[in-house]
Amino acid sequence: MRHLNFHKMAKPFILLSLLALPIFLAAQNLPTPAAERIAGMEKRKTLLEKSLVANVPFTSIGPTIHSGRVDDVDVWEQDPSHFYVAYASGGLWKTENNGQSFSPIFDNEAVMTIGDIAVDWKKNVIWVGTGEVNSSRSSYAGAGMFRSADGGKTWEHRGLGETHHIGRVVLHPTDPNTLWVAALGHLYSPNAERGVFKTTDAGATWRKVLFVDENSGAVDLVIDPKDPNTLYAATWHRERRAWNLVEAGPGSGIYKSTDGGETWAKISAEGSGFPNGDGTGRIGLAVGAKDGSSVVYAIVDNQNRRPKDAKEKTEGLTKDDLRSMTKEAFLKLEKDKVKTYLSDNDFPEKYSVDKVFEMVKKGEITPLALVEFMEDANSLLFDTPVVGAEVYASMDGGKSWKKTHEGYLDDLFYSYGYYFGQIRVGSPKCRQALYFRSASPQIGRRWQDLEVHQRRQRTC
Repeated sequence: MRHLNFHKMAKPFILLSLLALPIFLAAQNLPTPAAERIAGMEKRKTLLEKSLVANVPFTSIGPTIHSGRVDDVDVWEQDPSHFYVAYASGGLWKTENNGQSFSPIFDNEAVMTIGDIAVDWKKNVIWVGTGEVNSSRSSYAGAGMFRSADGGKTWEHRGLGETHHIGRVVLHPTDPNTLWVAALGHLYSPNAERGVFKTTDAGATWRKVLFVDENSGAVDLVIDPKDPNTLYAATWHRERRAWNLVEAGPGSGIYKSTDGGETWAKISAEGSGFPNGDGTGRIGLAVGAKDGSSVVYAIVDNQNRRPKDAKEKTEGLTKDDLRSMTKEAFLKLEKDKVKTYLSDNDFPEKYSVDKVFEMVKKGEITPLALVEFMEDANSLLFDTPVVGAEVYASMDGGKSWKKTHEGYLDDLFYSYGYYFGQIRVGSPKCRQALYFRSASPQIGRRWQDLEVHQRRQRTC
């Protein structure tokens, strides 16, 4: 037998499962339509106007740290003291004095959660894609695209309400009416309104120009600075439930368009040199330059398991020891080792070492059952190391990919690759510098060139 037949212990588990079933079912209820949420906000504004305390101002009494995680920053190149900061769950903020003070400019809209922003500084137009894409349990749904034509004083809703989570907004460099949006889609349920969307009339209408499947949306999107008709999109297969997160899958990949996003071709397929399959997680993209040519960079959360290190030894009995252990080999183990294993892994006290030995001896359970009893998605997440962050580069427009480093990039993603999958190139004066967001206290890594294994930092 492969599974524990602890009948007495199974009864409370079954009872707990039955009690929890309504919670699980409730967690999977259909989401409230975006139109209904926006209408609710308008109703709230009307009630506020009629309120007896409508003109009584609120005064903040704390906390002193607001808004949580930053999702995007957009800086005016002509005057870097002017910039916008977008928060995952705290709205949009503006500063004109290099951050000495900030003003909230998105507080009165239907949602406060933001995935990405894009600013046309010449025309003072701000685009906000709502709903962060980090896909944590606390990642709240947005309501699509919003546009301000007066620097954030007033806003208009511009569609894509059911996308829920928007990863990137890309503006055409010369046509203010054309832009593209990478939409990840619903977090807790499959839906069709995800992928890459394009508008040519400033958001009055949208067309879905790239779609993979109902569990895989677009998480990143970049434009080639040398050719606005060339775009690269990253899709991500992710499924979150109240009890689990699938953060990788075959729907993750990189796509390229050479006609302004009208048609797309996958450039990370088998044989391209880029990871494929069930272990491919979130992907971040950037376009840099080297020797006058464009270079496409991609950081991927590789969820495939690392190969076992034959030299690595762990004292005591481990799960890996038990996976392939025979009944005969188990019965020869020292009881103290098994007792320590049971204690360290919080087995119920009634299953003493003698009891377990007796069950194995009678064939009621196998040694493997002692592993399966304690394994779930969370234990696998932390107990079995994944490959983690990997950086790839393409010198030929995505025809082929090459990993830019040897070994593993440790202390970056840890188990949170679904949260930090973004990469950036340096300033126009330093296009060979790469930066990526990390779970580590270190903000990022900078490499001198593609020969990353040299581990040489470059200061531009």
